[in-house]
Amino acid sequence: MADKARAKRLADLIREVIAEKLHRGIKDPRLGTRVTITDTRVTGDLREATVFYTVYGDESDREEVAAGLRSAKGVLRAAVGAAAGVKHTPSLEFVPDALPETTRNLEDLFDRARERDEEVRRTSAGAQYAGGADPYREDSADREDGAGSTETRDGADTEGAGTTGSTEDRTDR
Repeated sequence: MADKARAKRLADLIREVIAEKLHRGIKDPRLGTRVTITDTRVTGDLREATVFYTVYGDESDREEVAAGLRSAKGVLRAAVGAAAGVKHTPSLEFVPDALPETTRNLEDLFDRARERDEEVRRTSAGAQYAGGADPYREDSADREDGAGSTETRDGADTEGAGTTGSTEDRTDR
């Protein structure tokens, strides 16, 4: 089994060779500039390579590109073998990359969230509190005893001493 650095270097080389060959070496009209190689992964034994690609266009364009890649697989593998100089040229598997669909779904979700935020903003434009002023806000004038004294269970005012009652009360718990 090869080390990860070697597999990564081979994957990068495969990506570059296939992209260059698709752009300049293959005359198939189904391929050309409509396909972009986004990533390549090689197994640890360097025997199989998965090539991820995206297609500029609609569903029929994607199907045409997939058929073009299947028919050009032998030529592309030969180009990889010539460039890599390894004992065994990896077999190639082409997989459409899910990144564009994921991005589209996220953008749709963000758009819906923006619309809902705007709707809430419009709805709450002239709204007021249900009971008048904010009931959770405590002004200093509302407090009778001034600053921070607490009363214990037996009624003694501790003035911030931190005790919670007599010794007998604590042992009963």
